[in-house]
Amino acid sequence: ELTGRENLYLNGALLGMKSDEIDRKFDEIVDFSGIGRFIDTPVKRYSSGMYVRLAFSIAAHLEPDILLIDEVLAVGDIEFQRKCLGKMDEVAKGGRTVLFVSHNMGSIGRLCKTAILLEGGRIRQQDDVNKVITQYVKSSANNTSNGIGSANFSNDLEKEACIKSIRVLDDEGKEKIVLDQSKPFMIEVTFYVNEQAKVYASVTLSTVDETVRILNS
Repeated sequence: ELTGRENLYLNGALLGMKSDEIDRKFDEIVDFSGIGRFIDTPVKRYSSGMYVRLAFSIAAHLEPDILLIDEVLAVGDIEFQRKCLGKMDEVAKGGRTVLFVSHNMGSIGRLCKTAILLEGGRIRQQDDVNKVITQYVKSSANNTSNGIGSANFSNDLEKEACIKSIRVLDDEGKEKIVLDQSKPFMIEVTFYVNEQAKVYASVTLSTVDETVRILNS
C-alpha cells in the first residue's frame, strides 16, 4: 500500500541509511530510477520493472564496503541496464567490492575481472572471468544442446545452389562446439552450385545474453 516515496524511505532505513542521508540523496535516487512521475503512486501498481528500478536505485546510492547485486538486469530497458552497469563500475572503481550475480555473460564479461561459477550451491570454479564464462557456456551446451559443431546436408540437384555443410572453427581452424569469447572464430559454409547462379550467405548469431548479430556476404 505504500507509495514509491514511502518505500524509498523504508528501504533506505532497512539498508542502514539515516533519514538525513535519504533526504540529501532523494532527488538523485528518484532521477536515477526514472520513475519520478510515479513516486507518489502505491508500489502495488508498479510493474516488476518499475519496482526493481526503485529498489536498485536505493541500493546503488548506499556507500557499503560490499555491494551484492542479484539479477538486477533481468528486467528494465536497455538504457536502465546501461545505467546500472555504469553505477556498478563506478562503485568498483571507488575501491569497494561488488558481487554481481547474473546469467548475463555479456554484462559479467564487461564488469568483472574474476568470476565464480556456482553449481548446486557449491563453487565449481573461481578464475579469470573469460575462463569461467567459457566453462559456464560449455556446461550449458553439454546440458541443453546436441553438441553439434558441424552439420551436413544432402545435395539437392533441383535447386540452383544448396548448402553442403557448415562448420564452426576456432582461430586455429579446429572444429569446436564451444568457443572462447575472447578469441576470433570462423563459420565455414560449403555449398554446391548446380547451375550458374548468384549465391549470398547470411549468418545470424544469437549469444547467451540474447544479443543478435547478422552477418552478410
